[in-house]
Amino acid sequence: MKPLDPNAAAAPDSGIFGLSDPPEDARVVLVPVPWEATTSYGGGTVDGPRAILQASRQVDLFDIETGRPYVAGIALLPELADVRRWNDAAQHAVRTILADDSAANADLRTQVDELSERMNAHVQSTVQRWLDAGKLVGVVGGDHSVAFGAIAAHAARYPGLGILHFDAHADLRRAYSGFEWSHASIMENVVRRVPAVSKLVQVGIRDLCEEEHERIAASLGRVRTFYDAELARERFGGVSWAQQVERMLEDLPREIYVSFDIDGLDPVLCPHTGTPVPGGLSFQEACYVLSALVASGRRIVGFDLVEVAPAADGSEWDGNVAARLLYKLIGWALRSQNP
Repeated sequence: MKPLDPNAAAAPDSGIFGLSDPPEDARVVLVPVPWEATTSYGGGTVDGPRAILQASRQVDLFDIETGRPYVAGIALLPELADVRRWNDAAQHAVRTILADDSAANADLRTQVDELSERMNAHVQSTVQRWLDAGKLVGVVGGDHSVAFGAIAAHAARYPGLGILHFDAHADLRRAYSGFEWSHASIMENVVRRVPAVSKLVQVGIRDLCEEEHERIAASLGRVRTFYDAELARERFGGVSWAQQVERMLEDLPREIYVSFDIDGLDPVLCPHTGTPVPGGLSFQEACYVLSALVASGRRIVGFDLVEVAPAADGSEWDGNVAARLLYKLIGWALRSQNP
């Protein structure tokens, strides 16, 4: 095999970031999950992993902040064809239900939940297998519901795990639209079903319902949410981003799972994501949070990047931003292992 030249252009058929590391030899293993069965507004996240792979070949391997993450080895697993098949079946059922939400379709709701549980089991077992092999594991979605199995696997390995959650939405709805595993219910499912998660810190939230707001207040501090509007108001009054980030991190435990919904960013950076909301973080603001997390001595033990949707016209902008964010996530996660 030809030695890697980190300064050369990536081959068109190369792996993630132009690398060719077998997962067995890579320090970082990425699990693609092409799934968007319960998407409630825009679509396209099912093709997020492919869009990120394509765009990643344009990312320079040297990073001014994190150095040379590629040296550790980074591998993206092949997509499991069954996941797309399950997704197609679930999406068909969802469309039928939304067109005629009658009692006659109760069995279709059960089918959607069962297919979602099958996807969850696949993600959890895959992540667990690579954790057992000593890898740093990340999930690439797909909609946000794909994170549940990954979080469950990491929480089993790291009891007391904290989650740092970037998002425009709180994702604390109970069975949104009647679907138990809705993408809008991911953090509600985590908080309710994964007791080993000790803390959920949410950043950039700017779209939630009253019930979610009440659920946060009733969590007795287990869920701490930093609302985008309140953060902006403080900054307009002279509070620095560094001061705000220090508050975000103060209650987190040592071991952290980062769950990054791309719509936590300003939608200028992710215009085709399924549920864009005005406001949000700049790319550099998000990266600063990651750098501050690592500087605090905490360890990023796992992560996901979800809700990336490519443009219908073939533009790679969403994939480009996502690929660069993914490389930052990997870089900071690696740095956190040996601060």
